[in-house]
Amino acid sequence: MLRICLLLFYSLYTGVAGADSDVWLLVDTTALKIEVKKGERTVDTISDIAIGRGGAGYKTHRGDDVTPFGDYRIGWVGERSNFRRFFGLTYPNAQDARTALIKGIINMQTYERIVEAIESNQIPPQNTPLGGQIGIHGLGAADETIHRSMNWTHGCIAMTNNQIDHLSRYVEPGMVVKIK
Repeated sequence: MLRICLLLFYSLYTGVAGADSDVWLLVDTTALKIEVKKGERTVDTISDIAIGRGGAGYKTHRGDDVTPFGDYRIGWVGERSNFRRFFGLTYPNAQDARTALIKGIINMQTYERIVEAIESNQIPPQNTPLGGQIGIHGLGAADETIHRSMNWTHGCIAMTNNQIDHLSRYVEPGMVVKIK
């Protein structure tokens, strides 16, 4: 028990290093928009995004179709994706892992793997009970009409191909992404 408490305490005070830029993304799941921020100033806004079919909140398991709230980083950039471009997020983060450990969703070994990856500036394991492969992506060959009419993803943040191309001007690995 002491080991769990120490790990939880330690993970509260460690950060993930990333991009040197002060440009970051704020994903507003209520307004369905992404703001490109430089410090606290909004420099660009992309509206009419789509999120998970299950809404936004705390993800409890793979396949819940929920877009996770939290602070993440761009872990990888997939330029050749079925969704045109895919900006993978460092989900699950240490807070997601901490909550899942406390709730008994993951075990200590899985918790430690996630936290170790985050602390080492690596992509956390994508195959845990919490799921993975959460990111920001375009439509690829999907129907833009459906995209504009409903939230349809399995937990990702989606936008049109033109929008993802536009956003790619700002995105770099390590960039902070806050989902609220």
